[in-house]
Amino acid sequence: MGIATMVLAGCATLQPVQTAQKMIGSPQNTVRDTFGAPTETYQLANGTQRWIYSKQPYGYEVYAADFDAGGKLAGFRQMLTEKEIYEARPGVWTKRDVAERFGLPREPVQYYALMKREAWSYRMYMAGNLPAHFSVYFDDAGVLDRTMIIMDSRGGDRSRSK
Repeated sequence: MGIATMVLAGCATLQPVQTAQKMIGSPQNTVRDTFGAPTETYQLANGTQRWIYSKQPYGYEVYAADFDAGGKLAGFRQMLTEKEIYEARPGVWTKRDVAERFGLPREPVQYYALMKREAWSYRMYMAGNLPAHFSVYFDDAGVLDRTMIIMDSRGGDRSRSK
């Protein structure tokens, strides 16, 4: 492995969004060479393709690489942010919509019989690097019922003093 390749791989690991922003317009094989194989891929309704790079269940990030119809990188962003979460549409989105946005859950799926709701959970950081859990709840038809962000009272890697 050459020095340039090692530096690019290190940047991709430590600063994936910044690295990918410099790659806008690059073909899919270049993105795969830099970030590895995606954990999931989706063909979106608008003709674009989305690759999900999930760091769950132990990490706090889910990245989405969006490719235009020609297979060129059009965008790359961290999906587990308050901005992305608040775009969820209860009563409209399905499990597929949630998976396309945040990836499939890597934590065990829960079912709450009294509520008749299935819950998917993701670890995330709130503003100020506060660890939290983002949960989505689906009715028995698989339609998003509600979302919830719960602060992690135990703290996380970034909140511990060293």
